[in-house]
Amino acid sequence: MTSSATTDRTPAAIDISGVVKVFGQGQNCATALRNVSLTIRDNEFFTLLGPSGCGKTTLLRILAGFEAVTQGSVSLFGQNIAGLPANKRSVNTVFQHYALFPHMTVGENVAYGLRRLKRPTHEIEQTMARSLQLVKMEKFMQRRPAQLSGGQQQRVALARALAPHPKVLLLDEPLSALDLKLRQAMRTELKQLQKATGITFVFVTHDQEEALSMSDRIAVMSEGEVQQVGTPTEIYEHPVNKFVASFIGDANFIEAEIERVEDGVASCRTPRGRLLEARNGGDHKAGDRGTLFLRPEKVQIGGANGTGLPGTIRLVDYLGQSTFYHVDIGEDAPIMVEGRNKDNGAFTNKVGDAVSVHFGVDALRMLIK
Repeated sequence: MTSSATTDRTPAAIDISGVVKVFGQGQNCATALRNVSLTIRDNEFFTLLGPSGCGKTTLLRILAGFEAVTQGSVSLFGQNIAGLPANKRSVNTVFQHYALFPHMTVGENVAYGLRRLKRPTHEIEQTMARSLQLVKMEKFMQRRPAQLSGGQQQRVALARALAPHPKVLLLDEPLSALDLKLRQAMRTELKQLQKATGITFVFVTHDQEEALSMSDRIAVMSEGEVQQVGTPTEIYEHPVNKFVASFIGDANFIEAEIERVEDGVASCRTPRGRLLEARNGGDHKAGDRGTLFLRPEKVQIGGANGTGLPGTIRLVDYLGQSTFYHVDIGEDAPIMVEGRNKDNGAFTNKVGDAVSVHFGVDALRMLIK
């Protein structure tokens, strides 16, 4: 695992150390988490990101108390909670499908947890009203869940989870059931809600846009292991391996071998004999084999007689605000170039055009792992 290099004196809300989770026994066992160690800071919006089956939801369920660790420890503000029942933890969960009580009103749903905690009646009423106001649902107090839209139900689920003011709020893909426009709006609302309450949010998603737009830090997971931890900028601009680079955003990859390293720049030879210069982001040396990594938005297309790499456009993908051009430069895979569309919507280039592609040394990075 590679963690963020950012120095922060913020106290830890959650410490996860050497956690292993195995389901089943003998030949039928399956390892869901492999030696996972993480520190999540107080008042942080922290995201567990990865594909289905990577272990992120299992880790969230361990934090919630719904699963026990096979090995390792989990601490909440310094207290070991690995053996603590779910109802004894100062942690609440918002589930993917909200799990609202259909026979209760919105107000009764939000008050439910407070009543179970035996809070005084006046406190329950005040907290319920304040929680609904926080998520802009105070006008719907007397409605039942069936009378609400998906986005409104999600807000109620958030209000119910926030009402007891837990130290940590766990969110298990809460936006996945919403349509695109509502998901985008809720990203902003969730981030604002986290800052307003000061509660640590641990958010699980497979959607890299959600992770990049909301998170203070992200842990990228694959096959039960944490691949990298860092800020959205660190994860996107400086991935530690090919998996992270490919999972976060679009990327071009060219296999290569380093011929020499000088002044932080690696001269790399591709399988087709082309020599490309890349920023040497690690302790790489001559003879190392790896993958050159390049984001499509950091490539420019020029004319056929330009000074860049010559190529031919093989495919054009129109995406509204931008267009992806797939340019054959004679390597094993074409180079993807993202270009902003013109004011009139016209394409700059078309399939079959002879062009040149340009990118700087800092745009191209060598990944060894």
